[in-house]
Amino acid sequence: MIGHTTSAAWMAGVVDALASQKLDVAGMFAELGISFAALADIDARFPTEKVSALWRLAAERSRNPAIGLAAGTTQAAGFEVLGYAMMSSPNLLAGLDTLARYLRMVTEAGLVRIEHETDSSSVRFELYGGGVPVPPQRYQFDFLCFLRFCRWFSGRSIRPLEVQLAEPSPDNVQPYADAFECPLHFGAAEYRMRFSRADLVRPLPTANEQLAELHSRILGERMERYGDSQVSQRVREEITKGLPRGEPRREDIARALHLSERTLQRRLQDEGTSFQELLEDTRRDLARRYLRQRQLPLAEAAYLLGFAEQSTFQRACRRWFATSPHKYRKQATAQPALA
Repeated sequence: MIGHTTSAAWMAGVVDALASQKLDVAGMFAELGISFAALADIDARFPTEKVSALWRLAAERSRNPAIGLAAGTTQAAGFEVLGYAMMSSPNLLAGLDTLARYLRMVTEAGLVRIEHETDSSSVRFELYGGGVPVPPQRYQFDFLCFLRFCRWFSGRSIRPLEVQLAEPSPDNVQPYADAFECPLHFGAAEYRMRFSRADLVRPLPTANEQLAELHSRILGERMERYGDSQVSQRVREEITKGLPRGEPRREDIARALHLSERTLQRRLQDEGTSFQELLEDTRRDLARRYLRQRQLPLAEAAYLLGFAEQSTFQRACRRWFATSPHKYRKQATAQPALA
């Protein structure tokens, strides 16, 4: 099966951040079986499982559960042409919509959703771990890089109304407070950052309508070339959106992607996967995250995963984790933040 990957440009930023903490990053790459030389190839992609393994090892070696906050730069290069498209947008709100639409150019291992309210908008992040959980340090880094990039190209010290982090509250909250400069909510059901609408609609100093059109065209062309071979990512996104309404059907997903069922099945086969496998993988990854949220009732977790019956959820958890949802939650929430 072709897994989810992250671009070499983004990984280069991760390497810089870890190196700034005096870690032997090249040695860690070798230990994990990751090609360090591939960082020089702009077309190289790194499996999401390897990215997570790198962050997990970095947290262990540094003995610092907040090492993800080592994102000391704007990481502008990591966004590639997507970053330029965001910068040329008329305002940050339009830039966020561009980020959500074209994130796949930077990583297929993540999903960004923008949710609008009357006076604010939220940016919801979700990372796909493949067969392993995503460590909180990886979320910390991505969150902070995104925020610092927005502050940099907007020319303003934007402060979110709130940052929600799914990991338990650490013993020392100060590094997080210093980094995000806003109210923090740990143990949340998801990773989310909320901004005031006033900040989002203020014109950007880098706005340029002609450049915005050019960047949009370049991104569209890349997506057209790249997206055809990544139908599995689009299927997973549709599954994630549809699960709270019940178990998605293959014909519904095909319709949402403007494909026939036969074409969808053929393209997924070409990518070494199937609709049922993607459904199973997506549910398992989401279940890991939901079960780590102590405040989320198990009945609601089952609902969010599209299970009509608690018993079906119980059987699925035993299949995925060889234990019940209750026991998995107890074990998972007892683990330290480095795990």
